[in-house]
Amino acid sequence: MKPPLKITSSTVREDFNDPIAVVHYARAAHHLGLWKSERMLIERFFPDRTARLLEAGCGAGRATLGLWELGYHNLVAFDFAEELVDQARALAEERSANIPVHHADATTLQTKCHPIGDTWFDGALFLFNGLMQIPGRANRRLALKNLAGVCRAGAPLLFTTHDRDHSRVERASWKLEALRWQQGKQDPRLVEFGDRYFEDDVGRTFMHLPDRPEILEDLAATGWAHTFDAMRRDLARESRAVVEFSDECRFWVAQRV
Repeated sequence: MKPPLKITSSTVREDFNDPIAVVHYARAAHHLGLWKSERMLIERFFPDRTARLLEAGCGAGRATLGLWELGYHNLVAFDFAEELVDQARALAEERSANIPVHHADATTLQTKCHPIGDTWFDGALFLFNGLMQIPGRANRRLALKNLAGVCRAGAPLLFTTHDRDHSRVERASWKLEALRWQQGKQDPRLVEFGDRYFEDDVGRTFMHLPDRPEILEDLAATGWAHTFDAMRRDLARESRAVVEFSDECRFWVAQRV
């Protein structure tokens, strides 16, 4: 019997194109909008509403339309899941928002998506843990490097991650997971320690959960200088709808070197 194949970007793309996932994210795009914490940090670190912004991993357009409604109209968005791109485009059209939404991959941004790769941006966003849904640390670093490659010096980058050290329960859970990796008993589909792959009522989800030093190292290696980070719970008290839609996460802001 052959061992299960490792998770790749194709695996993740197929999961996001699954109809169950598409409906889930489209519903959030139509009804949820920006979280309080997202809006707070966007307004703090992106004060110029005329700035040319790039939203990576836009999904079905939840944050994209939220940005537009805040007055950020010089906005370009992209996602690598075709079905979600279609949803984001349809939502933008429905709300008369003139937002170019491209089908593109952050790991090939400068080589395969010329409308984005040939343009300079004043800032970038990669919200709702999108960066952490790229399998392989080298690939996540490549995505960060590509975003730096299309941003002007001094441009801010706002993104989120989970954090495997954020609570006593998480730390205990990851101690057990570390033991499984030491014994070779981890899920054979996983690429590296910190990965999770699970299935629930909104489909299958791959996620890498880093610790804080890992992200600091990745930023320093890819052309970004760390500016700010904080857990969501320390920024705002989110609505019940937001808490039900999303787990606790860490917000990060970095500046293009």
